[in-house]
Amino acid sequence: MRYEGALRRRGRQLRRFAEALAEPHARGDGVIIPAFWWDGHPNFGDDLTPWLLPRYGIVPLYREPRAARLIGVGSLLEFVPQDFTGAIWGSGLMNDRRHLLPAASVLAVRGPLTAERIGLAEEPTFGDPGILVARHLPRPPSDGRIAVVPHGHHRPHPQLDRRVREAGQAAVRVVNVHQRAAVAVREIAASRAVITTSLHGLITADSYGIPAVWTTLDPPLGGGDFKFRDYEAAVTPGRTRFRPFDEALSLDDLVAEAWAADAATVARTGDGLEQALAGALALPLGQLPFPGGLLAALR
Repeated sequence: MRYEGALRRRGRQLRRFAEALAEPHARGDGVIIPAFWWDGHPNFGDDLTPWLLPRYGIVPLYREPRAARLIGVGSLLEFVPQDFTGAIWGSGLMNDRRHLLPAASVLAVRGPLTAERIGLAEEPTFGDPGILVARHLPRPPSDGRIAVVPHGHHRPHPQLDRRVREAGQAAVRVVNVHQRAAVAVREIAASRAVITTSLHGLITADSYGIPAVWTTLDPPLGGGDFKFRDYEAAVTPGRTRFRPFDEALSLDDLVAEAWAADAATVARTGDGLEQALAGALALPLGQLPFPGGLLAALR
């Protein structure tokens, strides 16, 4: 049975719903909210929405964008109809194109490029919620290795794989992004440095204060580097960890270009995301951008 098959997808959604209900922060008085995240293929970045929200008292129930009341982690806003009236929390656009969302309740967006292109008149909270992972998973002991985090489109990749073989397993760990969030996050968090073509490889490194560098490979990702530029404009404004992939460079050469995002900026970004979500949940029931309750979620 394929991952995207209807029965398997439904089973996955029910399993995640049950896991969220069992999370201590959400147990008993958690708010059940119809939420959208990308579920077309396995990817730890997309898995962050159902993993993170229960830790803030929200039980997400998967729904397609038109029926959702909360849009979560990822480059999702192109999927959101322009008359959407629910909440956006740290989401971003995939492409560098206008996609106005005038009726949405914007708690936060990934970065200022997304904010401009969805037509926000006032500056919102910026940040990708993936930057919160270190607040919920303690960093494991470092294994001293470089974490190479290729996007799913870059597995396998001949030039990158050759450099990994040259460096050896004792020096490099290749992180499979097609894993559940907690597993992939722990593998990245155990590294001494990160080389990534996956945005959430970079964001996870920033969450734990790990030096990182990002690069691009063929085939190009959908939207090109827009989502990286959007995120970095929020967390490392005026600076980038991007380095072109050059066949003459070793992994150690790339790591020599890596650096960690400013810890105070990362902390402020995480605080802003948490405060935006808490502020929405504290509103009177009639003002919630995502009316809670099981019956509302199941409509």
